[in-house]
Amino acid sequence: MKLDSEHLEILAMIVEKGGLTEGAEALGKSQPSVSRTMALLEDRIGAPLFEPGKRPLRPTELGENLARLGARIHALNAEASRLVQSYRRGHTGRLRIAGTPIFMDGVVSTFIADFQTRHPDVQIAQSYGYFDQLATSLRNGGLDMAIVPLHQGSVPADMSFVPLLPGRNVIAARAGHPLTRRKTITLADIEPYPWIAPPADSPLFRDLQRALKSIGKEDFRVSFSGGTLASIISILAGSDSLTVLPYSVVFLTRKTSGLEALRLKIEHPDRQLGMLTFDRASLPPALRQFGDFLKDEVALLEARIQHEAQVTRRRG
Repeated sequence: MKLDSEHLEILAMIVEKGGLTEGAEALGKSQPSVSRTMALLEDRIGAPLFEPGKRPLRPTELGENLARLGARIHALNAEASRLVQSYRRGHTGRLRIAGTPIFMDGVVSTFIADFQTRHPDVQIAQSYGYFDQLATSLRNGGLDMAIVPLHQGSVPADMSFVPLLPGRNVIAARAGHPLTRRKTITLADIEPYPWIAPPADSPLFRDLQRALKSIGKEDFRVSFSGGTLASIISILAGSDSLTVLPYSVVFLTRKTSGLEALRLKIEHPDRQLGMLTFDRASLPPALRQFGDFLKDEVALLEARIQHEAQVTRRRG
């Protein structure tokens, strides 16, 4: 025998409120419609739900047991409704985010930690990659968002790109490096020092080559290459090596990594760090929350960078 779960919920409310009229009011229904529903349910089960002639209304043993089940159904329906509403508002869900390793570890992961403090029921699966691989994953549904450095003219026609940070690179060294004490640095000053190179297939490796070329250094001695941000920081901390990193990475990690940006201007890449999504994808609502949060946090970071630059110029 299959019973209508809504009929059981109505029965539960009548029993809880102590009468047909009271139950109907609590449900926002008319008393005659609630009466008809109870008559249909009694006819369906072939037994009375309430003891005849009792005031206030008193359920039979069967009526009481069915009402208990109806209350559980009502609670589960309410929980399901809250879950759906929470998902639609972007307060729950699972996001698959990927990006270039240096930016993800040096900048984005900090913001992800703050986001999850505010949205603890949103699960984020983070991975790494470069543009071609990430674009493929976006198209085949393996990713919800890629956070990549990209020129606006290179955005694929079937994707949307929201810029976050302008490309801004610096030559980085450990705090206390001999060059960090110099206000003016020449090509001859950096000549003796070896370089740490990012992975050869990364945009940052091309930035390193272009940046050094812009200051007249065509050849450079690489002492270490291809590592993660953590390994690059570790090697910088224990040596006099130099490297090229996004300034946002140095700015955010300098207190924990002990890195400093040298006072030597280099050519900046003509691109921006931004959020890339596939236009034809069905994106989870939580992605909107994450995207808005990321834009706000990056705007605050950029304001801090600009403020520090102004203070440094005044001191200089």
